[in-house]
Amino acid sequence: MINELTRDSFFNGALHIKQQCYGYRFSIDAILLAFYAGLRARCVVLDLGTGCGVIPLILAYRNPELRIYGIEIQKDLAEIASGNVIENNMQERIRVLCADMKAITPEMIGTPIDTVISNPPYRKICSGRMNPDSQKAIARHEIKAKLSDVTETAKRMLTISGRFIVIYPAERAADLLTQMRQSQLEPKFLRPIHSLPDSEAKLILAEGIRGGQPGMKIAPPLMIYQKPGDYSTEVRNMFMP
Repeated sequence: MINELTRDSFFNGALHIKQQCYGYRFSIDAILLAFYAGLRARCVVLDLGTGCGVIPLILAYRNPELRIYGIEIQKDLAEIASGNVIENNMQERIRVLCADMKAITPEMIGTPIDTVISNPPYRKICSGRMNPDSQKAIARHEIKAKLSDVTETAKRMLTISGRFIVIYPAERAADLLTQMRQSQLEPKFLRPIHSLPDSEAKLILAEGIRGGQPGMKIAPPLMIYQKPGDYSTEVRNMFMP
């Protein structure tokens, strides 16, 4: 049953994405990250923890000039991502590698990386209820990769002045910014993300520059919903072709 797939379409049917019905499924987080990264990404992009490939697919649709590499440690998800790339005829622009991010090297990619993006596991192993579904647990908890693994991989793979772009829980903002600086990914941009105008920030979008100088801008909040169940105009525009 876990291998049953659903098929979602984006941009008025221009993009089709399959994902497991009962396993890990992407959420609005991936859409927000893909939209922001698409505005900032340079020529060659590395997506750490690509899942079903949703972020590379959106990036490639929005910017046909990009070349994107997706890293996914879970074999079943990597296979789905590769299938999505083929179904959308993006083999020339997207390559999916089933690998542990901690083991990848620049030589394995074979080209300089300008931008690293990630929607990494949010929770420490000891925090929150661990999902009994191993696929969901690995995607949500730091089982296969800790935050430091993500930032150190970004440091290792990026060119000097390359961008690291990430979405992460607001409650762990201090952890993220501290780890980014320790990995020489100087925080340069932060945007809080709220579910509703009167709610606390749940997520943050952050960007760092490898070897950058200190100095960070904090953008106005991004509201996901203008009222319960009704996306804000900004988020609705992210789904437009």
